[in-house]
Amino acid sequence: MNKPLLFKSIVATTFALMFFDASAQQDPLYAQYFNNPMLINPAFAGSNERLYAGVAYRTQWSGVDGGPKTFNANGHIALMNNKVGIGAVLVQDQIGDIKNTQYGAVGAYHIKLLNTKFSFGMQMGATRFATDPNAVRVQNPDPLFAQLNETKFNTGVGVLLQNERYTLSLSVPRILSSTVSQGGQSIQVYGQNYYLYGSYLIYLNDLVQFKPSALLRMAKNSSVSADVNLNLIFKRLYTAGIFARNLNTYGVLVQAVMGNYRFGYTLEVPGKSSALNFTSNEISFALSLDVLNSHNHSASGF
Repeated sequence: MNKPLLFKSIVATTFALMFFDASAQQDPLYAQYFNNPMLINPAFAGSNERLYAGVAYRTQWSGVDGGPKTFNANGHIALMNNKVGIGAVLVQDQIGDIKNTQYGAVGAYHIKLLNTKFSFGMQMGATRFATDPNAVRVQNPDPLFAQLNETKFNTGVGVLLQNERYTLSLSVPRILSSTVSQGGQSIQVYGQNYYLYGSYLIYLNDLVQFKPSALLRMAKNSSVSADVNLNLIFKRLYTAGIFARNLNTYGVLVQAVMGNYRFGYTLEVPGKSSALNFTSNEISFALSLDVLNSHNHSASGF
């Protein structure tokens, strides 16, 4: 085995072994969760009072063989005069030889309280945990790298309070802990991860708005993870911002709304305290339509 292949194999193997234990502590990371918050809270289904569909792809630690790659696709629609939202979500998260595929159905109920909306949501689905020993190069075979495929049921809940100026969200996307057994070891695929999200919109003038937001991720036996975002929105169509995660990862975000379409891109770079000196990239595309008479007909209805 030549040196480049040896290095890649070591990195991929290390990632795989790390995430056998760590995957239960943290869900896949997203930099653009505030654009598509239904990924972390089912109560957002139908909250924009339109038909929404979106996809996103994230590569973490770009340039490292076996680094995390996450793809998500989801859609939801507001029904019954925007009182009910239903949708579906698919997330595939891969690192090294380990691949987690989540899929499920989402439902939410919305109650208007004066100028504020209160929402409650639930999701039900499954997570397919799979390992592919051919995805990494290992000189000495080990039971940990045997092929494995198991599917586990899960459910989640969330609540949401929002109006035109602020959003406050609390959710547990997966309530049940999921474990599989491989090589005589019990591997926890996912545990309970709690999300607390908040944002506030400040009108600087008729053309520019300032939107700070924060997300806290909390999991058992794991330290709290915190994201802080500072975004400027121009003409309700173009957004540029910066963000920080745990003060050791920093990034920039740009996005544009063109009619019923939205395009987004984020670039993350590690801080001085980060153990890995690699960038991460995330791109997204979304479609928003008013297909029912009761839907929001705003030109920027995302």
